[in-house]
Amino acid sequence: MEKMSGGSVGEDLFDSIVMADERFRGKGYREGFERGSHRGLLEGRRHGASHGAKLSSEISFYYGFAVTWKCLLQHNTDVKSKKRLKALDTLLGLIQDCPQSDPQSVKLQEDMDRLRAKFRQVCSMINVPADFKDFVKTSEGTSF
Repeated sequence: MEKMSGGSVGEDLFDSIVMADERFRGKGYREGFERGSHRGLLEGRRHGASHGAKLSSEISFYYGFAVTWKCLLQHNTDVKSKKRLKALDTLLGLIQDCPQSDPQSVKLQEDMDRLRAKFRQVCSMINVPADFKDFVKTSEGTSF
């Protein structure tokens, strides 16, 4: 075999194969990383939109529930009704304060937990079961 610049043709061919393998592996990694990043963003957005829609439905349900019961109880003057109305006003206040326009709020989970607890309390006060899973379903068939 002929020698080229201190090495044989076989060694140069071997080096070019090894370098091609490294080059293609690097290129494949970069392409895979870019595709994975893009797909991750798309799936993240889809998951966020779905989760946001569920939270929005839940909050809307609580709002409709509170407004309806407030209308039903507003003309009653007994002490129990006044306490119930006050609890309903508190529930409506929590709904108003919920950071719906800021989905990255660190308080969102804490606010939702507080809202759910107040909803259960109001249900208890007006003798309504807090479990609406048989009546309220989200688009995926699960309830909140």
